[in-house]
Amino acid sequence: MDLALLRTFVTVHRAGSFTRAAALLGLSQPAVTSQIRTLERQLGRPLFLRRARGVTPTTMGDELAHRAAPHLDALVEIAESGVDEESAVRTLHLAGPPEFVSLRALPALTSLVSHGLALRSSFLANAEETLEGLAAGHHDLAIATARPRGGLLTATPLCDEEHVLVAAPRWAARLGPGTLRHIGPVVLEQLPVVEVHESLPFVSRYWAAVFDCRPAAAGTVIAPDLRAVLECTAAGAGLAVLPRYLCEGALERGEVVALLDPPVPPLRTYFLAARTGTLALPHIARAHDWLVRAAADW
Repeated sequence: MDLALLRTFVTVHRAGSFTRAAALLGLSQPAVTSQIRTLERQLGRPLFLRRARGVTPTTMGDELAHRAAPHLDALVEIAESGVDEESAVRTLHLAGPPEFVSLRALPALTSLVSHGLALRSSFLANAEETLEGLAAGHHDLAIATARPRGGLLTATPLCDEEHVLVAAPRWAARLGPGTLRHIGPVVLEQLPVVEVHESLPFVSRYWAAVFDCRPAAAGTVIAPDLRAVLECTAAGAGLAVLPRYLCEGALERGEVVALLDPPVPPLRTYFLAARTGTLALPHIARAHDWLVRAAADW
């Protein structure tokens, strides 16, 4: 069987589209279509079902991808690494939420630079987009807040992120003595809200978990980076829900205060994902294990 056909097939399987696969391979879409049809004729079975948007693998297509992809990835690794294993520099492409990757993952991986690892990162806040990019081969490892489904990707729980309801001290004082012990959803009617998106994803998740309701307010300050949300909150823009790891220093310095200490704080789990079979590649496996070990202290 022609390895070029298999490479095209695996790329289409990961990308979910002839068009995206063509862009990844540097080929025209008709060329990709022709190669897939050739492979289907050789196997005597259809590998994909054509849909309005992209393609869906058949059972035969999934089985072939799961068997062939790890071996093709290993061959690419050998071709890129060359003969001199010791002197070769490996490049690891990591994707995930900008704040978590910046403050947690990348610092943890920098120790591997002295072992011949080069790092490249992509900041993607959307978990679905992150996992789609991983499946399409854009990244080697991805950190996401959703566990991938199906057999194409594997995932390891990395750590739990505690969410904290915070505001600048002056807002806490304005709520009045004793209020912080009995705070409820009414707080949204008194304080402006700082968030990363108009849909209030962090505040909504916190309100559902702690108050069993939806927030009634709109965002006053919207900044698509949690670090900016923290700075605006500390400056007095309003309340925010932030990961504890991100705001721990500001809490210790008194720049923000926790408005509530629920018995069971809301948590969000991060997953470390890779394409099935790629953990057989030494540089990806080393980075994966390094992150898992580092996360024990997070």
